[in-house]
Amino acid sequence: MTTTLATPVRASASVDRKYLAAGTFVLLGLVDIFVFGLFAHHGDAVFALSLPGATPKLPGIHVPGALTAYLLGLISIAMGILRAVVDLSPRGKRITIAVVLLCFLFSLLAWADAGNSVGPLQLIDLLQGTLTASIPLILGALAGLLGERSGVINIAIEGQLLTGAFVAAAVASATGGVWLGLLGGSLAGGLVGAILAIFAIMFLVDQIIVGVVLNVIALGLTNYLYDRVMVPYATTFNSGNTFGTLKIPVLGNIPIIGPVFFDANIFLYITYALILVIQIALFRTRWGLRVRAVGEHPVAADTVGIRVLWTRYRNVILGGIVAGIGGAYLTVGSVGFFTSDISSGFGYIALAAMIFGRWTPLGSVAAALLFGFSFQLQTELSVLRVPVSSFILLMAPYVATIIAVAGLVGRVRPPAADGKPYVKA
Repeated sequence: MTTTLATPVRASASVDRKYLAAGTFVLLGLVDIFVFGLFAHHGDAVFALSLPGATPKLPGIHVPGALTAYLLGLISIAMGILRAVVDLSPRGKRITIAVVLLCFLFSLLAWADAGNSVGPLQLIDLLQGTLTASIPLILGALAGLLGERSGVINIAIEGQLLTGAFVAAAVASATGGVWLGLLGGSLAGGLVGAILAIFAIMFLVDQIIVGVVLNVIALGLTNYLYDRVMVPYATTFNSGNTFGTLKIPVLGNIPIIGPVFFDANIFLYITYALILVIQIALFRTRWGLRVRAVGEHPVAADTVGIRVLWTRYRNVILGGIVAGIGGAYLTVGSVGFFTSDISSGFGYIALAAMIFGRWTPLGSVAAALLFGFSFQLQTELSVLRVPVSSFILLMAPYVATIIAVAGLVGRVRPPAADGKPYVKA
C-alpha cells in the first residue's frame, strides 16, 4: 500500500514543480517587459568591453534599452511555456533556468544604463568584481562539500572564514609577510574544522548544533580580540598588508578574458587550482571514491576496509583549511585589515551555494558565481545611480536560495549518510 501511494505523490510533486517553474519563468518575463521595458529611459544602453586606458581599446556594445528588455521578456515567457508543455530532461531544465536568468539580468542592465549620462556600464569591472566577490563563497562551498561528501555537515563555514580572516590579518601584520598570513589563516580554519570533527565524530554531538556554536564562538572571540588587541595596537596587529596583483603573461593581455581571469591576486589562482583538484580528486581517483562511499553508505565502506572515521576526520579538517584560505582572502587578499564580522554571513551563503550546486564542485562554483554577481551588481548599479535601494539588490542571493529550496532547480539529494554519526559495531 505504501509503495502504491508513494508513486502518485512523487508524480504530483514533480508536476507541481514543473508548473511552479513555468509560472516563475513567465513572471520574470513579464517583469522584463512591464518593468524594465516600459520604464527604460529613451536611448541606448552601452556596455564597455575595455577598461579605461586599456589597450587594445574595444568598441562598446550599443543596444536599445526598451526593445532589448521586450525581446528578452518574450524569450523568458517562451521558456515558461516550453517548460509547461514539454517534459524536459534534467539538462534541458537547467538550460531553461540559465536562459531565463540571463534574460532577466541583461534586461536589468539594459534598463539601468539606457540613456544614462554617467557613462557606459563597465562589463569588465562587473565580471572582475563577480570573481573576486565569489572567492570566499567558492572556497566556503568547497569546504562544506568536502565535509558533507564524507557524511559530516559543516555549518561552521562562517566561523572558519571569520577565524581565518582574523588570524591572517594578525600574522601578516605582526610578521610583515602576507604568505605567512595566508598560511596562518588556513591553519586557523583547519583548527576550527578539527574541533568540529572531534565533537561531531568522536563525541557524536549533533553536527548542526556544534557548527552553530562554533560560529557564535568565532564571532565573539574575534570581536573581543579585535577590540582588545587590534584596535589599540593596530600598527602591530592590523596594519593592512595585502597581496599585489599578479598578471599572467600573454593570457593577461587577451581582450575581455585576460583582465577578468588572469589579472588578479594569488587567491584567484589558488581558487582555480582548488576547484580543479577537488573536482578530479572526488570523481576521478580512488580517494574520491572512498570519500563518496563513506558519505553514502559507511557500513558498506567499513566492510570493505575503508577507515570511515579517519576519512571523515581528514575531510572535515581539509575543508576547514580550504575555508581558512577563503577567510584569509577577506583580509590579506582584499582590504588588508580585519574588521568586526568581516565575513558578513558569507559562510551561510556558501552553504546555500553548495546545496544549490547539488553537492558537486562545479555546481557549487556556478552557484557561488551567481551569488557573487548579485553582490557586485549592486555596486555597479549604484555607480549608475539607478533608483533601486542597494538593500533590495543584496536580497538576490537569498532569493536564489529560496528558489533552490523550493525545488525549481529540480530535486536535490544530499549524500545518504550526511549528518548521521557512525558508530562502529
